[in-house]
Amino acid sequence: MKKILIANRGEIAIRVMQTAKKMGIKTVAVYSEADRNAPHVRFADEAAYIGEAPSKQSYLRGSHIIAVAKSLNADAIHPGYGFLSENADFAEEVESNGLIFIGPKAKAIRMMGSKLAAKEAVKKYKIPMVPGIDEAITDVKKAKGIAREIGYPILIKASAGGGGKGMRIVTQEKDLESQMSRAISEATSAFGDGSVFLEKYVTSPRHVEIQIMADSHGNILYFFERECSVQRRHQKVVEEAPSAILSPELRKEMGVAATQVARSCDYLGAGTVEFLMDADLNFYFLEMNTRLQVEHPVTELISGVDLVELQIRVARGEALPMQQEDLEINGHAIELRVYAEDPLNNFLPSVGKLERYRLPEGKGIRVDNGFEEGMDVPIYYDPMLSKLITYGKSREEAIELMIRAIDQYEVEGVMTTLPFGRFVCEHDAFRSGNFDTHFVKNYYSPDILRKNEEEEARIAAIIALKQYLKDQKVLRTPNN
Repeated sequence: MKKILIANRGEIAIRVMQTAKKMGIKTVAVYSEADRNAPHVRFADEAAYIGEAPSKQSYLRGSHIIAVAKSLNADAIHPGYGFLSENADFAEEVESNGLIFIGPKAKAIRMMGSKLAAKEAVKKYKIPMVPGIDEAITDVKKAKGIAREIGYPILIKASAGGGGKGMRIVTQEKDLESQMSRAISEATSAFGDGSVFLEKYVTSPRHVEIQIMADSHGNILYFFERECSVQRRHQKVVEEAPSAILSPELRKEMGVAATQVARSCDYLGAGTVEFLMDADLNFYFLEMNTRLQVEHPVTELISGVDLVELQIRVARGEALPMQQEDLEINGHAIELRVYAEDPLNNFLPSVGKLERYRLPEGKGIRVDNGFEEGMDVPIYYDPMLSKLITYGKSREEAIELMIRAIDQYEVEGVMTTLPFGRFVCEHDAFRSGNFDTHFVKNYYSPDILRKNEEEEARIAAIIALKQYLKDQKVLRTPNN
């Protein structure tokens, strides 16, 4: 493998390129009109224009991207995350064109891409699953009977769903019909598949996921867990590794379960098995993401491995260079997704020009970044600017370092999730480890953040005034 085309943009494109270059592999960037001057384009050895700004006219043009890869004599394509990364047809087409897809086979992507098919696949391994029905349903009368059997509250979920789309919580029977209709409509619109199923809604749930890696020689390893319970609109904002609540015994049990999920679909490469955990620390299989996750850096920091390097080595047919017993947790890592969003306005996207953009630096601070000062934040893509990651010997050290890094991160021109990240790290519930996926609903409001910012501004003004008055008292003698 001498040359890889990265079918993505921004920070993840640069992240993959960094490892490829370290391994002596040439890289090809692709870019849309909106990304013509983006950092990932300059970072690559070669770059190719693939279309207009909208993703459907650029980053989602699978056949065109494959043609570009072949024309530039690339050996492989790395899809990053998002866009085409979990598109089974694309993975299949890449391989049918004689290129290596750095990811799982199409069969595994298809199987795990359907929540119903995934549940069916892992059944024989006796992996715990949330009580519910494992088949698509549209009959309201039948749904009511199932809901009565498993007990309210229930969760309606889109089989092909993700990111909270096609998902509805129902607390009483009278709302079931209307919420089912909405979920089916939303799922059809978002995924072209209106299949929904019902399951028991786990109250006070935590979102804990296990990183796995599988090679073509039958080896499947787990690289411990990530705690991803701080979310807004069912999407993660703050992630950490390891989780503050897992014992070594529970960690091993979940890790083994995750490798069995991977085995159920003949998995290859990097993947993440997601679990829901209830207040009694019972865990239930949720889904498998058949790609590298946004939050993979926290796993890299505590395990000391380069997951992208392992992806590439596995794709080349190599065996994993370590055994499960070789892996151990060292320290603690926290990641904040720095989105161009306004936390004072329901986290709505905040697009504009980055008038000032300076990254924090120092020991224990890592920034996976895709932007630079003077750039515009385009409206066409996910509004994530970067990932801010801190690493310490303990959870407490990582949290304090994150607060310091947030304070050093300078952004002007757009609103970001940086103040929200500070709010999370300073909150007693987060610091104690006693929180769940309802953290935002239970503890956060724009008014609280606004009040905090006003108090910080007041204190800063008092300090500035005291310094000014002190300076005025200094005796100054005229120059002779």
